[in-house]
Amino acid sequence: MTGRPMRRTLGLGDAVTVGLGSMVGAGVFAVWGPAATAAGGWLLLALLLAAGVAVCNALSSAALAARYPSAGGTYVYGRERLGETWGHLAGWCFVVGKTASCGAMAMTVGAHLVPGAERLAAAVAVLVITALNLAGVQRSVSASRAVVAVVLCVLLGVGVAAVLPTATGPALDVTRVLGGDLDGYGVLQAAGLLFFAFAGYARIATLGEEVRDPAHVIPRAVVLALTGVLGVYACVALVVLGVLGPEGTAGDPAAVATVAAQVWGPGWGWLVRAAAGIAALGALLNLVLGISRTTVAMARDGHLPRRLAAVSDAGVPRAAELAVGLLVLAVVLVADLRGAIGFSSFGVLLYYAVANASAFTLRAEWRPGRVVPVLGLVGCLVLAATLPLSSVVAGVVVVLVGVVVLAVRRALR
Repeated sequence: MTGRPMRRTLGLGDAVTVGLGSMVGAGVFAVWGPAATAAGGWLLLALLLAAGVAVCNALSSAALAARYPSAGGTYVYGRERLGETWGHLAGWCFVVGKTASCGAMAMTVGAHLVPGAERLAAAVAVLVITALNLAGVQRSVSASRAVVAVVLCVLLGVGVAAVLPTATGPALDVTRVLGGDLDGYGVLQAAGLLFFAFAGYARIATLGEEVRDPAHVIPRAVVLALTGVLGVYACVALVVLGVLGPEGTAGDPAAVATVAAQVWGPGWGWLVRAAAGIAALGALLNLVLGISRTTVAMARDGHLPRRLAAVSDAGVPRAAELAVGLLVLAVVLVADLRGAIGFSSFGVLLYYAVANASAFTLRAEWRPGRVVPVLGLVGCLVLAATLPLSSVVAGVVVVLVGVVVLAVRRALR
């Protein structure tokens, strides 16, 4: 079964849904507290910086996906444009970093839905999501569509309630949105945290081998998904800051749920917590989906065991799906949420740095403007460097391990 191509069954709507499901996840509920702690009243500036880097990455990824419409994403782009070493490192950072992100999403599910039994609930979530992906990509897309619809309805309800007049006036006060001294480093760190919530649009590119007419569908899907999510995040940020203020938002791990309790009344925060758990499940579903496709591409080239490149008669890479599921389960059982998120952010930013460097080498008719990949590359490196020191050190160690693995593989070959 090794080497059999996957079926092209996804259209534009399906691809956009995968991107939305990857980005509109637990991050939109949980990221505001840590980001406000770092940026204070300048959270919107941090959001704008994160969005700017994400836009550059999206344009570079879209141009590359149109040129190389196959599974693997930046692993393939780096290999084709920069050489085997950079492709290997991009794939390595993606698989390892996103595996940690999967663990973080699974733990978020447990923390929101089953407080007190977080790890057990997270392990069950990993098993359920792995089984769903084994059933086929179309079922995964259908589940993503349902998750996105639920989350957007809940967020819309919170936003509308915040601006409705009450006896004392609307709960949202725009004068609370900005304020305090500008801390440049804090804004950059907050941008790195917020980028974690954006990082999902390239999941569309990793499905390049399963998308119909990828040269046209993938670029449009990436831009549409990112634009929609940016609008959602901006509105949520305004509501959270306008109701709680920077001080009230800072350090609150469930800021959106707190807003819901204030605008809907005490006791209604449970509805947002339920939506956050569902959103985390949707993000976990799409993360596992993307990692398995990159694993297939790396296995085909021998960077990972070739058995992982096997594709079933139904067009599903079951070996890769199972391997990724087991790795995520291991992360859930041994890691903590904060460490998993920081480590994942570092790997993802380096992954997109390789994507921008690859896009810079494209011919003029493919490249999205010379300045775009340069800004994306610099932005990724700066945000990665401003992450907590422990995350940076752990990320550097993992990159070095990837270099050693490649050197050993070459020596054996």
